[in-house]
Amino acid sequence: MAIPDFINLRHLYALAEIARQRSVRRAAMIIHLSQPAVTQALAHFETMLQQRLFERTATGMTPTQATSLLADRIDRAFAWLMAADRILGGAAPLHRRVTRVQLQSLMAAVDSESISLAARKLGVRQPSVTRALRDLETLCGRQLFTRSPHGIDASREARELARFAGLAFAEIQQGLDVFRESHGQIDGRIVVGSLPLARSALLPTAVTKLLDRHPEVKLKIVDGPYAELLHELRFGHLDCIVGALRFPPPADVQQEELFRDPLSIAVRPGHPLLTRESLGPDDFAGLDWILPPEGTPAREHFSSFFDAMTSRPPRHIVECSSLIAVRGLLLRSDRAALLSAAQVRYEVRSGQLAMLGGPLAQTARPIGLALRADWRPTVAQGDFLDLLRSSVAESIAA
Repeated sequence: MAIPDFINLRHLYALAEIARQRSVRRAAMIIHLSQPAVTQALAHFETMLQQRLFERTATGMTPTQATSLLADRIDRAFAWLMAADRILGGAAPLHRRVTRVQLQSLMAAVDSESISLAARKLGVRQPSVTRALRDLETLCGRQLFTRSPHGIDASREARELARFAGLAFAEIQQGLDVFRESHGQIDGRIVVGSLPLARSALLPTAVTKLLDRHPEVKLKIVDGPYAELLHELRFGHLDCIVGALRFPPPADVQQEELFRDPLSIAVRPGHPLLTRESLGPDDFAGLDWILPPEGTPAREHFSSFFDAMTSRPPRHIVECSSLIAVRGLLLRSDRAALLSAAQVRYEVRSGQLAMLGGPLAQTARPIGLALRADWRPTVAQGDFLDLLRSSVAESIAA
């Protein structure tokens, strides 16, 4: 997650220390900056945020309520960078010396596995990224990347540092959002990972209600396979994932079930089996199937269902997670697809698809939220989660 260019990590650290010490002089002594430098950093932040951050009195500096909330988020951000210190084991405290540019370059390089692609992603020249990574390696006291035939390979320490940096940046961005919320300005950013079932009704319902309530909120929905979305969540690039839950989740991820959703069999209108009064094992075994990828909850449920129905394995299988592609395949063949009825309710109502019988027994999957275990939502993010929870019944009945 990107943070504004005006953010200087060392100055941010100074801001939190002023709030803790209630004194510019004591904060300057602790963080080893001159008092004029700390005073200048504070003035810079007040200019950028267009708010007074402290009440100056004869007895010291008293943070405003909004500043206290921001300082708490800054402390949480630097806790992640201190965790990186422990992993790297360097003599110099990384969290006190690393720069925003160095961490952004690291994150882009780890993600892109290429210096040139990282530079393009950041909108800077390639030598700038190379220099930032070289300086970061010097600061860390170790090599973070090695050359490879396809670009660069990140070390384990580089990947962990990139993860901690992403989590730190997420906290800083949330801190800025909370600061503005404290002044009545709810315009923060929410990034949601969406798995297939959530896209058709649940997310659109909650998003519409949220933007009716907070029209200035910036919301981004990211589609993708579960493994990719989980990676983005754990690296701080997503706020939550909505969709079928996985068990067991990683230790740093908590899940909340919203409802259970059974699977059904979708076919084209006019499919030969639609005229049958009842279907037996031979009917299912004779079908060509469009199935979710291996390792997904829906695929596991299908395997259990099919094994219980017949000992004959499916004859022909197409793996596909794109609803648009599944619909196209169904309309052009007598294949059958394993889907949630909620995913294709509009197609069924409009006559584009038909359901072969009712929901399949023992295929109800838990659908819900995946969140970082230590994540604390902003007002806008909390409202969005509440709207997701309250929209379940409406989405199911839609």
